[in-house]
Amino acid sequence: MNKKTTVFVLLGLCLVPHLIAEKAGPLVSTYSIVARDRESGDIGVAVQSHWFSVGSVVCWAEAGVGAVATQSFVDPSYGPLGLRLMRSGKSPQQALSGLLKADSHPEVRQVAMIDSSGAVAVHTGESCIVEAGHIAGDGYSCQANMMERKTVPAAMADAFEKAEGALVDRLLAALEAAQAEKGDIRGKQSAAIIVVAKESSGVPWKGRLFDLRVEDHPQPLEELGRLIRIAKAYRHMNQGDEYLAEKKLDLALESYSRAMKIYPDNPELMFWPATLLAASGKVEESLPLFRKVFARNPNWGELLKRLPAAGQFPDDPALLERILKLLED
Repeated sequence: MNKKTTVFVLLGLCLVPHLIAEKAGPLVSTYSIVARDRESGDIGVAVQSHWFSVGSVVCWAEAGVGAVATQSFVDPSYGPLGLRLMRSGKSPQQALSGLLKADSHPEVRQVAMIDSSGAVAVHTGESCIVEAGHIAGDGYSCQANMMERKTVPAAMADAFEKAEGALVDRLLAALEAAQAEKGDIRGKQSAAIIVVAKESSGVPWKGRLFDLRVEDHPQPLEELGRLIRIAKAYRHMNQGDEYLAEKKLDLALESYSRAMKIYPDNPELMFWPATLLAASGKVEESLPLFRKVFARNPNWGELLKRLPAAGQFPDDPALLERILKLLED
């Protein structure tokens, strides 16, 4: 083979995937899981890939409806269209079959769908880049393509079935198991997770329990795990705020305390419970929290001064002076 021929062969090898991609969509080789929690009824989808912002195209979910993972030579329309069909009463299999029939390139698609009852449908096209495959179980489906090892889907399924805790924790366990099996042959770059409620409240943002994305990171799953921990803390904070609005102070403090235990490194999660304690007459209990907050950033003291004018703290100069003296320590 002469040099000129070699160049054309190499160009041909490089161009083939791009020619397919122009017709079928960008190549998002990855591993993902769609699942439903038996106890809570929550529904979720999670993904990891060596592809920037993978969650923006792969993961789709709607409270009370289901979840979709669309990957390989990805056609993002499988997400919203699949959810729309399931919302209209179609089963995941009916929805997926209909979309595949209308697709001019089903052979390069890898798609999984799950509905609010836990029914699952999954497709791995014969032209997905190996190692590619899927495993569907009771209330979940694990799928992967362009993996270093063909054992990835099985490892994910085993980890999901054995994992304990909330659905978000079990989804992350499945992703971690895939990475332990070497995962994407190209490496790792981004990850995402969405968990929605079993029923729709009619308010879209209330039904979305977790919606987290790591767009680009050397350790995307570690970062995703960190974000999940923070999100759990803020969920308790939000619950505390709701209790506070209902004047259920004990329940509010309980929720705030849970948030602090989960994420003790964030001064804001200490500041607001401290203000509630002080405002409700539990000043001695509030002082250690204020001391920790002010030690990290004295600007929290300035914020405290501004709260009375907004009706968020008692207009009590003696109380403010007592707390702000901590800034002198």
